[in-house]
Amino acid sequence: MTKTSIEELFVHNREWADQMERDRPGFFTGLMSQQNPRYMWIGCSDSRVPANQITGLEPGEVFVHRNIANVVVPSDLNCLSTIQYAVDQLKIEHLMVVGHYGCGGVYAALTNLRLGLVDNWTRHVRDVRDKHLKLLESLSTQWRHDALCELNAIEQVVNVAQSTVMQDAWARGQKVTLHSWCYSLKNGHITNLEMTVPGVGGLEEVYGNAVEKVATRKRD
Repeated sequence: MTKTSIEELFVHNREWADQMERDRPGFFTGLMSQQNPRYMWIGCSDSRVPANQITGLEPGEVFVHRNIANVVVPSDLNCLSTIQYAVDQLKIEHLMVVGHYGCGGVYAALTNLRLGLVDNWTRHVRDVRDKHLKLLESLSTQWRHDALCELNAIEQVVNVAQSTVMQDAWARGQKVTLHSWCYSLKNGHITNLEMTVPGVGGLEEVYGNAVEKVATRKRD
């Protein structure tokens, strides 16, 4: 892969903007007039996992929050404020927590790899590892990383569902469905982890079924 200089980024930006305006006159003025996404994506900061391209969505169609290993915790006011804005102001209909196979943060948590300050953040993923240690140990060593990526995404949906933001939204009858997915760098496909939460009630059953599928999923 060839390196791109900072100056080239500006050149590429102008070329892209000019091409968009030629192909779709008024594209940018349309974006300026409103932001009305139906979707929110909570994903990993990994540069190889861009939300819009993966889902084929246009700019303005998905509201995005990203951090190391796509973690949602009650103490992270940055993430929770973003969720609240998406739910309360933008009125999104679907929120997806999207992990990805090969995640470095998840691998660090799985193997106790020391990375520095980020270890304090991936402590949350180590908690997921410890919670599901029996399940992980039942799998072949080669699949434990993939399984923990899935389990982490599932657990983060639980955290979103239990947040005051979502509890309040569902209590007032707002329709927002939570989803847990995992993206593959190998083929670009998204796996639906079947952790789909449409509202209050039934969380434990959906969660149990999703975790069971992690344990029994056919992997190759």
